[in-house]
Amino acid sequence: MQGLILQMLEGTIVSLKVFFLTLLFSLPLGFVVAKGKMTRIKPIRWLTDFYIQIMRGTPLILQLIFFYFAPFYLFGVSYDRFTACIVAFVVNYSAYFAEIYRSGLQSIDRGQHEAAKVLGFSKAYTFFVIILPQVIKRILPALGNEVITLVKDTALAQTIGVAELFRVAQTASSREFSTVPIFVAGVFYFIMNYIVSRLFTLAEKKLGYYR
Repeated sequence: MQGLILQMLEGTIVSLKVFFLTLLFSLPLGFVVAKGKMTRIKPIRWLTDFYIQIMRGTPLILQLIFFYFAPFYLFGVSYDRFTACIVAFVVNYSAYFAEIYRSGLQSIDRGQHEAAKVLGFSKAYTFFVIILPQVIKRILPALGNEVITLVKDTALAQTIGVAELFRVAQTASSREFSTVPIFVAGVFYFIMNYIVSRLFTLAEKKLGYYR
């Protein structure tokens, strides 16, 4: 059992790398995509809308396979499984985060922008000091749900052979002819999701969701 736990921990480290790298790149990229969809420049708006529709309308597992195999067949170049995994996760989750950002930005009354302009505030000050804090408070629950989903979706990385937690569990289960490794992996995922959930709950309390 001790050896199994150690293997699970190694797989968990890989899962956490996928999780944190996805957040690191997809959160800012999602904001750029959201602004692109909200722009008045039609070609950019159409392009970002098409991108979001493709990413949200096709399974992540299919995107993982595409980003791993397509570069070789299309351009004759290839990269390692982990890199392909991160690329697929980032472009997928950026689309979902973009829609969350957009809903938050569009929920702010336009009058606040106009009032800030009348008071002489710069656009940067208006956005970062007045608008952004309100947007964060409004999108936090939806953002939290998406991040929790990401924790579980890291299991899909095993589709292209990334040795994350679920793949380690599957390998151990096949080797030992036992379902125990799968249940142990479930416990690991539950713990990770519990930690993420608690962090978002604490953030919501700080922002005054609970009185």
